[in-house]
Amino acid sequence: MSNGIDILEPRKRPAPETPPPEPTDDPGSEALSEALHSSFAIVKIVLIIMVLVFLGSGFRVIGPQEKAIILRLGKPVGQDEKALLGPGPRWAFPYPIDEMVRIPLRQVQTIRSAVGWYATTPAMEAAGATPPPTESLDPVNQGYVLTGDGNIIHVRGELRYRIAEPGLTYALNFANASNLVLNAFNNALIHASASYTADNALSRDIAGFREKVRNRLEATVARQDLGIVVDQVDVKAVAPLKLTEHFAAVSGAEARRAREVTLAHSYANETVNRAKGEAAIRIGAGETDRTRMVAFVAAEATRFKGLLPEYEKNPELFRSLRQSETFQRIFTNAQQKYLLPQRKDGKSVEIRLQLGREPEALKAIEAPRAEGH
Repeated sequence: MSNGIDILEPRKRPAPETPPPEPTDDPGSEALSEALHSSFAIVKIVLIIMVLVFLGSGFRVIGPQEKAIILRLGKPVGQDEKALLGPGPRWAFPYPIDEMVRIPLRQVQTIRSAVGWYATTPAMEAAGATPPPTESLDPVNQGYVLTGDGNIIHVRGELRYRIAEPGLTYALNFANASNLVLNAFNNALIHASASYTADNALSRDIAGFREKVRNRLEATVARQDLGIVVDQVDVKAVAPLKLTEHFAAVSGAEARRAREVTLAHSYANETVNRAKGEAAIRIGAGETDRTRMVAFVAAEATRFKGLLPEYEKNPELFRSLRQSETFQRIFTNAQQKYLLPQRKDGKSVEIRLQLGREPEALKAIEAPRAEGH
């Protein structure tokens, strides 16, 4: 710039762009390009298949005796009973997004407790054999329980239970509810053993011992809200292996005593029932005779009352008629009859009978003769 006049400088033009290199016809490059395109297509197909398999793994079929709950990120989908899914095909997002927890509501589940049982093996259990007795119990390998009278016995049991409706408590409140049920069952066996004497638990009151275990178990289940229903409880109690023969002898004596007592009661009941039957028969016969005699006397009284007017009209005639009737009744089957009339002077009539007289000979009946003979 000079003398106040601006001099414009010419604008520079951009340099022309360099044209891209023209593709060459190199066979190696073309093969590499085609391989890359094929690889990408295969990878896409594999990814699509993996996504479909991942999504398809969320399908589950709930059985007719089951219900299910979907846990999404650890929380149930739905509130209370609305979270329960009934039988049929169900879908949820695969793990770790969703987790489908099955609840076998109507299935009977079995738990076995061996907290007070001696050490054994499955082979010995299958064969029905017992291990050899030892001089003392090994608390590490052999379980036992203490009875109320300070003795030691072996106890084991089998529990059959079902999950209570709707099953949310059993499925959600505990990480492993079956372990809690087993602990409650063990507690019931130990508590019942401590409440009973050894003789009562082993032989005298087996049913009561089993009922004690069941009552304690149901009380524990209700107190801890385990969400199950107890179906059946089986309990078996045996004496220590070293004392098995002695307890068997005592049990045999108890059985014989019970048998003899039963026979005595049966004989007593039979004797009493027979005596009562005979007494009832005799009382019935006496009542029948009494009724018949009363009826006869009443009939005779009625008859005599009916004859009284006739007697009052003519006593002599009445006596004569009654005497005649009496003689006819008395002498019906008599072959010979003697009537002693009264004398006018009132003295007795003298009658002489020939005793030992020969009876009259019977005459033969002659056959009728025909005419002309």
